[in-house]
Amino acid sequence: MSDVRPGRLKVYLGAAPGIGKTYRMLDEGRRRAARGADVVIGFAECHGRPRTEAMLDGLETVSRTSCAYRGGHFEEMDLAAVLARRPQVAIVDEFAHSNVPGDGRNPKRWQDIEQLLTAGIDVITALNIQHLESLNDVVEKITGVPQHETVPDEVVRRAWQIELVDMPPEGLRRRMAHGNIYAPEKIDAALANYFRPGNLTALRQLALLWVADRVDEALQEYRSQHGIGGVWETRERVVVALTGGPEGDTLVRRAARIADRSAGGDLLAVHVARSDGLAAGVSHASLARQRRLVEDLGGSYHSVVGDDVATALVEFARAENATQLVLGTSRRGRLARFLSGPGTGETVTELSGDIDVHRVTHERAGRGTLLPSRRRTLSTARLIAGPVAGLVLPVLLTLVLAQLRGTLNLTSEALLFLLAVVGVACIGGVASAVIASVTASLLLNYWFIPPVGNFTLNDANALVALGVFAVVAATVAAVVDRSLRLSRRSARATAEAETMSSLAGSIVRGEATIPALLERTRETFGMESADLVEEPSDAPSVTAVPAGPGAHLVLRGRTLSSSERRVLAAFAAHVGSAVERARLAEAAAEVEPVKAADRLRTALLRAVGHDLRTPLAAGWAAVTSLRSRDVAFSAEDRDELLATADESMAKLNRLVENLLDLSRLEAGALTLNLRATTLEEVLPMALTDVPGAVVTDVEAIPAVLADPPLLERVIANLAGNAARHSPPGKKVLVTASALAGRVELRVVDRGPGLPADGRDRLFEPFQRLGDTDNTTGLGLGLALARGLTEAMNGTLSPEDTPGGGLTMVVSLPFAARTAGAEPTGHRVGNA
Repeated sequence: MSDVRPGRLKVYLGAAPGIGKTYRMLDEGRRRAARGADVVIGFAECHGRPRTEAMLDGLETVSRTSCAYRGGHFEEMDLAAVLARRPQVAIVDEFAHSNVPGDGRNPKRWQDIEQLLTAGIDVITALNIQHLESLNDVVEKITGVPQHETVPDEVVRRAWQIELVDMPPEGLRRRMAHGNIYAPEKIDAALANYFRPGNLTALRQLALLWVADRVDEALQEYRSQHGIGGVWETRERVVVALTGGPEGDTLVRRAARIADRSAGGDLLAVHVARSDGLAAGVSHASLARQRRLVEDLGGSYHSVVGDDVATALVEFARAENATQLVLGTSRRGRLARFLSGPGTGETVTELSGDIDVHRVTHERAGRGTLLPSRRRTLSTARLIAGPVAGLVLPVLLTLVLAQLRGTLNLTSEALLFLLAVVGVACIGGVASAVIASVTASLLLNYWFIPPVGNFTLNDANALVALGVFAVVAATVAAVVDRSLRLSRRSARATAEAETMSSLAGSIVRGEATIPALLERTRETFGMESADLVEEPSDAPSVTAVPAGPGAHLVLRGRTLSSSERRVLAAFAAHVGSAVERARLAEAAAEVEPVKAADRLRTALLRAVGHDLRTPLAAGWAAVTSLRSRDVAFSAEDRDELLATADESMAKLNRLVENLLDLSRLEAGALTLNLRATTLEEVLPMALTDVPGAVVTDVEAIPAVLADPPLLERVIANLAGNAARHSPPGKKVLVTASALAGRVELRVVDRGPGLPADGRDRLFEPFQRLGDTDNTTGLGLGLALARGLTEAMNGTLSPEDTPGGGLTMVVSLPFAARTAGAEPTGHRVGNA
């Protein structure tokens, strides 16, 4: 077998079932067979679709093997028969299928296909995007349906060809509605669950992005194998270089506009950090803000390490196959550019090759580099101890060496003095090192260089010694000073990053109340107090920054440095946002009771005008007629009038009960008894007044946390509404499904549906769309149904029924995930 060429795998990838993968797979098999290839069908699943089954004609099919498992019989691909037949091409459907255990079969069908490929047989197969291992959990979050059959991504990536079978969600839903995918009894449930427009759109995007990434990988692999270093402008990729300066926002927006000029353009922002993790003049707060801006504009942020900024930028751009590179013009002045030579922009332009370089002007151009604050890097104690040590340490060393005269030679004595100068430089910096070097050179010249006891300034060796001391001292002091400065800057940047990260985390966790933010600000900056005021005072101990319209964040205490003020501005922005949210919440809280009262008052007027008056008038007329002595009614007429009165009083009673329940909801006086409730428990009574209603798919549905009588009333109202709007001969359908910890109950009608402008008014109390009579439209029942559902921690929402009609969806949480076995009673409402 070692000389057999491995077979090649072709995968038809789709976003959802029914999109046409099997049809396309069989169509390719027929085309290959027509060209003379030896093609057999190892396994094809047509799901009873006539057009797909017709594609089997003319293709040889290997008989399936029957497998017994747990008392049942199943059909699987006969792998041994396909291997014995040894065709050129084998068509094997359902790449992610799990085989029935037993008889030494592979656990997965993709493993069967691997054996066929090893045997030199080309394989054509089909796969849905939800079966890819890397996307399995993502698809479950989108659809609420777990996928237990998966294929490792690496197995699919090794395919010789991957062809995407694509179809818009609307087209796929039309195929479903026309019965081209599932049996008629499964269409409504499928359209209402897995085949929702949002689900299909998300799955389609996943499939497109996965295939696009696979194409990018293939392109990069080809370029690497063929040593292609030039840019292939398959699509615009714009890289913008960020330094952390104030011009970054301008650069990002300009780069985003360039990327948007072509469809599918990518925006990538990159910051080059020094290899030691530090960079002079970098504002980490600005970088964080610019990163958020890049992500808001749909781009991605990257950070690379390199001491040569220009080289690092070009290498990154080439690695990403970038077509354009956006830089800011230099902040250095003309004199600085003349003295220091070409800057980063000029060097990048020289190295860019076929990458277009954009030099963007900005308000900081030519105004000089933003330098860090010139705060001293040494403590006061070291600034005092350094010069003292520079004078005292050489004198003490001279006294010691004088006692050892004759034991050490001049070289050893000079090295000891040099060591003392280095020690002083480490203590006190440049100035102290100069003092120590001058003192040490003079003492060495006077006491240890012949003639001893005299200064020999005309001796070349003395001058060399003095020069060496000065150079060494200055060098060591400069290194120490730079190390201290970088260490301080690093600590400062780390503190700022941790502070802002902590602040952002508290906001995300919902802890960003105004008092908490003020206290965090006071603690962070070590101030005496932090307050919000309209107009700050001019006292010297007060630091004030704007925190939104008409508000200032005021800190009392020490004077803050410029870097601390930068961080304080970020705190003030968060405080301002919290203030604005508090104002909006307060305004909404003040308006909501007024709106609620107005809605209820309007609802009551409508109820009196429509729902209450009509049954009252009918019952009154029937009773008045029965009491009349002027007309002699027959027994049939009397029974009819009594039935009218009874029906009117029953309708009036239901309306009053609904009205009272709605009033209790508004007032917060409705008491609930929530417990585990099954749909089989409430559906029979709820559908008593809806004869012929079809109930499907509720037996295996988990129990929900609900109040059974109230849930019964919700379903009864929805079903009654659906029955009123269903045309003659069309029955109301009630179906249920379990999705992501919730049960969704659907009441489906095939009526005229919802008017285009009616969705917003659908659940208004006593609202009948059109307000024409007392038998059409949507009224009190839906308003009460939504109120009761929301009181039970559920939701009620409308959906268009595919093919016409309206579907009302009741969503309630699982009982097991929300409560224990004991029922819970509590009062609910808006109060």
